[in-house]
Amino acid sequence: MSTGIEVTPERQEYLRRTRRHRIVVVGIQASLLLLFFLLWEEAARLRWIDPFITSQPSRIVRTIINLHQDGSLYLHIYVTLMETFVSFLLGAAGGTLTAVLLWWSHTLDEISEPYLVVLNALPKVALGPVLIVWLGNGSTAIIGMALLISIIVTIINLVSGFKEVDPDKIKLLKAFGASRRQVLTKVVLPASLPVMTSTLKVNVGLCLVGVIMGEFLVSRAGLGYLIVYGSQVFKLDLVMSSILILAVIAALMYFMVSFFEHVTRGHV
Repeated sequence: MSTGIEVTPERQEYLRRTRRHRIVVVGIQASLLLLFFLLWEEAARLRWIDPFITSQPSRIVRTIINLHQDGSLYLHIYVTLMETFVSFLLGAAGGTLTAVLLWWSHTLDEISEPYLVVLNALPKVALGPVLIVWLGNGSTAIIGMALLISIIVTIINLVSGFKEVDPDKIKLLKAFGASRRQVLTKVVLPASLPVMTSTLKVNVGLCLVGVIMGEFLVSRAGLGYLIVYGSQVFKLDLVMSSILILAVIAALMYFMVSFFEHVTRGHV
């Protein structure tokens, strides 16, 4: 005997339309990307653009193959990925815990608000030399730079999201004698999941930007180092190859966060 829920014909038709729409969207996205690379290659081949300055897809592929053959490609990708993941995890965890603390204490939230606004507006790259002096000439300073960029945005976004939770739900729980911890875990955090996942999506890009900025200032390996080195010796193929790899990494990390969002929605 079947225990599943019967799907109506209308629902089946809706699901089919949704799948078709998604296939069309993905197909157009892939076609536009392919068209862009084809036009880029053809424009460079016909000398509409200078391939020495703009490079071209075929030269980028050859550069990546050369990096693969000498073994340096995976070292630079690993260094940038490691620094990005560490800063992303620290920023997400530290920012969430700080936001919870500020939601818990209204007085502390009022005290910290102007400092958070100023820190968010402050150009973080200006603190790069200071971080190098404090944290040393290595990955720690790079992670510190990325963390400084991402954690402030995380705190501000999450605190705003916590404050926008329906106050009637909070009042209802308090009327039944719920503690502040129960209000946090049963209402505030579940209701703020969309804000949390959207903040994680933003942090993916911010952490990657922070890591590359740090590698520009101080690095002996990483994709940021390749970009700086390539520009110094006028190897623009190396620069464009590094940028393309960074774009792929950013897309993969974004899809990972989107998958997490899909999973959490299924359990809310």
